[in-house]
Amino acid sequence: MASLFQDKSKKSIIVLLLVGIGIGAFGMLAFDYSMKVTSTDEFCTSCHEMSSGPLVMLEQTSHYSNQYGVRPSCADCHVPHAGIPKLWRKIQASREVWGHITGKIDTPEKYLAHADEMKNREIARLQANDSQECRNCHQVEAMDFEQQSKMARRSHMKMQEKNKTCIDCHAGVAHDGTAHDQLKPSDK
Repeated sequence: MASLFQDKSKKSIIVLLLVGIGIGAFGMLAFDYSMKVTSTDEFCTSCHEMSSGPLVMLEQTSHYSNQYGVRPSCADCHVPHAGIPKLWRKIQASREVWGHITGKIDTPEKYLAHADEMKNREIARLQANDSQECRNCHQVEAMDFEQQSKMARRSHMKMQEKNKTCIDCHAGVAHDGTAHDQLKPSDK
């Protein structure tokens, strides 16, 4: 009788272990899928205030249209590639989604009222991580300084020496704010 109980106990443990592994695998796949979906430009610009503000500004820059045909996505600039930093950034970004849902930034006017605060938060994040998202594409050691203007060459060569990072000089490279002045009144 005791051996029968032990066999059931072992089977129960194995079944529980397999169920746990299955739930864990499903959870990881669902998590990975949600990370991918919420990192698409379609998701990022699905809110009216994003499509009529930051997207309009981005469309007027060389990050949107350039001679090389390279167009970074929203996530390329705003979401780290690595696991834990990526997860942390997604948690931070949920603030904007919550702001949209609760009505804090659900119109272009409300968005503009908080744009400086959001921009400063993003600049501080990039300064803290040495502009890692910029450096995923732009590598100072791969730059051809001879192709740059004298001022850019000097600045890029002295970046480390002066403890500077990309965002210190290029804060308006994709969202300079002038596009908001050009929005049609019906868009504002």
